[in-house]
Amino acid sequence: MKKRFDYYIGIDISKQTLDVSILEECKKGTKTEHYKIGNNKKSIAQFVKKKLGCYVPEQLLFCFEDTGIYSFPLACYLNENKLIYWQVPAVEIKRSKGITRGKDDKTDAKDIAFYAYSNTHKLRPSAMPATAIQQLKLLFAEREKVLKALSMFDRTVETKEFASKEVFETVKDVNRSIIERLNKNLTKIEAKMLDIIDAEEQLGQQYKLLKSVPGIGMQTAIYLLIATKGFDAFENWRQLACYAGVAPFPYQSGTSIRGRTKVHPLADKKLKSLLNMCAMVAVRHDRELKSYYERKTLEGKAKMLVLNNVRAKLLARAFAVINRGTPFANTRKFAS
Repeated sequence: MKKRFDYYIGIDISKQTLDVSILEECKKGTKTEHYKIGNNKKSIAQFVKKKLGCYVPEQLLFCFEDTGIYSFPLACYLNENKLIYWQVPAVEIKRSKGITRGKDDKTDAKDIAFYAYSNTHKLRPSAMPATAIQQLKLLFAEREKVLKALSMFDRTVETKEFASKEVFETVKDVNRSIIERLNKNLTKIEAKMLDIIDAEEQLGQQYKLLKSVPGIGMQTAIYLLIATKGFDAFENWRQLACYAGVAPFPYQSGTSIRGRTKVHPLADKKLKSLLNMCAMVAVRHDRELKSYYERKTLEGKAKMLVLNNVRAKLLARAFAVINRGTPFANTRKFAS
């Protein structure tokens, strides 16, 4: 989307406040105004109506970093009022600034406004995901916390090997009770996520299609729905592969630098981890991918390289079943 706006509103978000920098293009170049407001829908609404209400909404571009839950009130208000806004990863804005010294919220807001002003050729207006996706995202985060807690409490059993029986008995019952409660809560969270998916016809259909792909289980299918916002956030599987950190990129320059082609560390590490588990399951149980894995390793390809290719193939299959609207069909099982 390539478009020029009259005003670029850069917003630096913190827990309690928003620093707002309004950049306007004029004959002598640009000029900016700075404001500080509360990070809540009431303060945001009052500011927009008082300072920006007299302007045509189509000529305003709001830009801010994606800071998770802290940016929710702002994104929610802008989305409800059909104002154009752009949520940008913090690392992209940071790297666009070049060499800088010092840091404060006012300067950050100004830098965000200038980023929006200079990069309208890259603009893809943001939109709030559906309520069901937001609910799944929060529940998935709670599930991760429970799993982390379970991992910590499971390690208590190691004490048994080093402490006396009398000492270990003091913590044994408490530890077992906590683990039982955590497992019950984990089951409740997973059931709640499935209930939300079943209540939405489109999400329910997409979930079933993803589960039909060999190697993709419940956890990965749900996370794919969250990461892709119901497969609306990415145009094709290659974009998703780049986001997940499984797309390889060359590393070379001139005649002296000849690095190997490899994946980039900037990625959704959770999705990459889930895809790794899916790939390991797929090469054991899917006939086609097993044959591919064995053939490539026999050719001398590194096992992790081949496994990464399998991750990408799984994403391609996921997009294929969603776009086609029919479950995955494994034609290899009919081969003699």
